[in-house]
Amino acid sequence: MATKQAFAVIAGVGPGTGAAIAKKFASLYSVVLLARSPASYENTAKEINEAGGTAIGFSVDVQDEASVKKAFDEAAQKFPDQSLAIAIYNVGGVFIRKPFLEQTVGDFKTGYEASVLGAFNFAQASLPYLLKTAKASHQHPPSLFFTGATGALKGSPYLQSFSPGKFAQRSLTMSLAKEFGPEGVHVSHLVVDGIIKTPKTAAWMKDAPEGSKIEPDAIAETYLALHKQPKTTWTWELDIRPFVEKW
Repeated sequence: MATKQAFAVIAGVGPGTGAAIAKKFASLYSVVLLARSPASYENTAKEINEAGGTAIGFSVDVQDEASVKKAFDEAAQKFPDQSLAIAIYNVGGVFIRKPFLEQTVGDFKTGYEASVLGAFNFAQASLPYLLKTAKASHQHPPSLFFTGATGALKGSPYLQSFSPGKFAQRSLTMSLAKEFGPEGVHVSHLVVDGIIKTPKTAAWMKDAPEGSKIEPDAIAETYLALHKQPKTTWTWELDIRPFVEKW
């Protein structure tokens, strides 16, 4: 496999979407995998490296500004001759669903810190590198993508500790897109509206029609297509859902 000219950083690499995205972008770039626990990214990194790609992983707490910045700086040191092509924030946080009066301040903070604070730290750490890439000549414009959810567009009963963070993340990405798009960085928010097919969701919707769950590999294909968009046709927000999903 030819030497890569750029690297990608994916935060939130675990079984499912994060792993699929990492493998997909490994066909173009060296990939840096970020997760709180090494157990979340080790198998994916091993698969990529054994397939002839290049992958490294770092244990990162996205809620810790210094931890996120250190990961980007170490990645740049690991690939000194490569520029940052894309940074993807795929951290979902803890999905808490229970009656509002049973929710705690801690529950609310969990949603806010994963969806908003982490995304803020990730953007601040990645954008200096992406702006450098924007000034150089590359096949595809540098990208900064955020994985959103149904909760970013509508609130629902029992999800008061989840949806506000997703709403705020969407606002953050819009503000970033308006500021850094003119600087040459493609910022996009992807609303994943539906249940993703993973081992964790295997027991859900057992009687639903075939194709009712979103395939992680198909999500990854969509991210790659979005990254390849030329500057004249950039998309800020894109929604992904199964054909039977109500919306």
